[in-house]
Amino acid sequence: MAHSQGKRRRLVADIVRLGRLQNPPFRLRSGQLLAALMTASALMLAAPGAALASNSTHKAGSAKAASGSTKAKAASSSRSATRGATGRSSSAKGKKGVPAAETRTAAATATRPTRRSASASSIQEASNAEARLIAVYEMFGRGQARPALAKARDLVRDYPNFQLAQLVYGDLLAAQVPPSNALPDTASIAKMRGNPAMAELHEESKRRLQALRERPPANTVPSQFLTLSTRSRYAIAVDASRSRLYLFENSDKGLKLTADYYISVGKSGTDKVTEGDARTPLGVYYITSSLDPKSLKDFYGAGALPINYPNPYDVRRGKTGGGIWLHGTPPQQFARAPLASDGCVVMANPDLKQLLRKVQIGATPVVTARSLQWISQPQAEKETQSITSAINGWKDARANGNEAQLKKFYLPDFQRSSKKSTEGISAVDEEVKYAQGKRVQFKDMSYLHWRDGDDTMIVTFGEVFEGEKSGRSRRQYWLRQGTDWKLFHEEILG
Repeated sequence: MAHSQGKRRRLVADIVRLGRLQNPPFRLRSGQLLAALMTASALMLAAPGAALASNSTHKAGSAKAASGSTKAKAASSSRSATRGATGRSSSAKGKKGVPAAETRTAAATATRPTRRSASASSIQEASNAEARLIAVYEMFGRGQARPALAKARDLVRDYPNFQLAQLVYGDLLAAQVPPSNALPDTASIAKMRGNPAMAELHEESKRRLQALRERPPANTVPSQFLTLSTRSRYAIAVDASRSRLYLFENSDKGLKLTADYYISVGKSGTDKVTEGDARTPLGVYYITSSLDPKSLKDFYGAGALPINYPNPYDVRRGKTGGGIWLHGTPPQQFARAPLASDGCVVMANPDLKQLLRKVQIGATPVVTARSLQWISQPQAEKETQSITSAINGWKDARANGNEAQLKKFYLPDFQRSSKKSTEGISAVDEEVKYAQGKRVQFKDMSYLHWRDGDDTMIVTFGEVFEGEKSGRSRRQYWLRQGTDWKLFHEEILG
């Protein structure tokens, strides 16, 4: 049963009421940022020596504080958005462009092994609200309880729908209450500990801090981003295990991590297989459109960015469903539990607005992974060697008109989707006739790698024949079989 926002607020009030503990259940040590807040909230927030992102990394004016609340469009939409506001998110019900309403979920219990933290200078900017929350944690961990309380009060004033901030504010208020000789209401505390809404907030807090404490190693990128053309100005990678979305800016110097945000994924986890399984798909996708928030219910917040699930590799494996979006939250809610949607990736509205200003339709890749693996540039270059050799072999066989050699690069069930129908014409025949023995130059190459049992590569490039000024843009899907790469799908983009 979904818990309303009012019920969560009552939980915070109960925490304050029950916060009169004889002996606080935590001790602050030198060098320790924070071990826990109050027993009632069970927020395990940081570990000794943890390198947390501080508010000092956010310069004034880098992000304006916003309440995150807007007027409801219609009574029916408002009621729909409010029901289950503590945990619902978008769905993938298969109807084109129309995710259905969703229900909330219990928090995840598993955590991932920690990575070596990056230096403080490499910590990237999170959303303004999150940065302010982390600053509250840090100040409290240094023993600055009253300044932390003041910052928490300002945070909930600016973001009244940020439920985790409300909970932390309640904890800090409770910490200001003088000890009482009376024993705490242990039964009520136990009841709150077992409340699903409390468990969700606990998990949200833990994942936010884990993601900010365990930073990606310096000068690395997710293993899927081997090479990205500068025509793609930005790239997105989602790490479901950390409830984190990483935004990269692309230039001739390569990818640079510029921001990362807390996100929610499917209430049943990841690896979507069938329609309605409430899972977020895993794979390499592209943003296909940007939906105007005026055309959407308030439930989807500041907007929505559909991705091309199921992609050709998903279709090949028989996966079904659709309508997977990156979208926001209803006005009544700042963020969702880590596992909360029916398959979509859900962000706080202020964070989504930043993303909306940067993505490119058809050109911004989105990787969704259980857990991201980070590699260096030399590692990425090494990974591209075998697929580059296959692409060059395919190009040479086509230019030479060698149909027998060219055919070796295609799987028997190869498919092509393009604006121009090639029905009745084999891919090999069409390629040979198209090339006509001309020399061709490939440009704007992108190699995106996906491995989950099978080894696949999504290759996007433009081609211009000698003596011509323009040509085709293609996106090819390759599958490794033994030591060879084989084409199983191609899209002619333009």
